[in-house]
Parts: sequence; structure tokens; C-alpha cells
Amino acid sequence: MSERHETRLKRLRMRSMRRGMKEMDLLLMAFADARLAGLSGSELDAYERLLEESDQDLYAWISGAAPVPAAHAPLIARIAETAPGRR
Repeated sequence: MSERHETRLKRLRMRSMRRGMKEMDLLLMAFADARLAGLSGSELDAYERLLEESDQDLYAWISGAAPVPAAHAPLIARIAETAPGRR
């Protein structure tokens, strides 16, 4: 049986919030609150794959300290746009 859309959004929101690295909790929760509900099914698939990456890699990509893999570039750009304190 497939997961309901609302259940998937709640699960992904929880995974965004409980990362282990506080900085990533804040960055991913800001993105989840602002944009998660508006993502298409394929974008949610891509976000779920992104959440499999380590916090250290994600933080380096979002902060610009390391090059972003092409597969994650569109989502990383959108997450960086929603970063707290970003104008």
C-alpha cells in the first residue's frame, strides 16, 4: 500500500527536524515549513534522496563551502533561499 501524501509530508518534515546537527535542523525545517507542501511527487522523491546525505555534506553544500553534486543542485539552491537570516 502506498503512503498518503499528507503522511509523507509529515514524515519528511520530521526527518528534516531530527537531523542530529542543529544547524541542519534549522535550515531544513525552514525549507520544510516554507516549501515542502508545494513540491511535486518527483521533487519530494529528490528531497527524500537528499535527506539520505550526511549533515556535514549538506551544510557544506548549502553554505557554499563545497561544490554541490548536480543531482542535488536544484534543491540545495531552494533550501539556501529559505535559510533563516537570508534576504
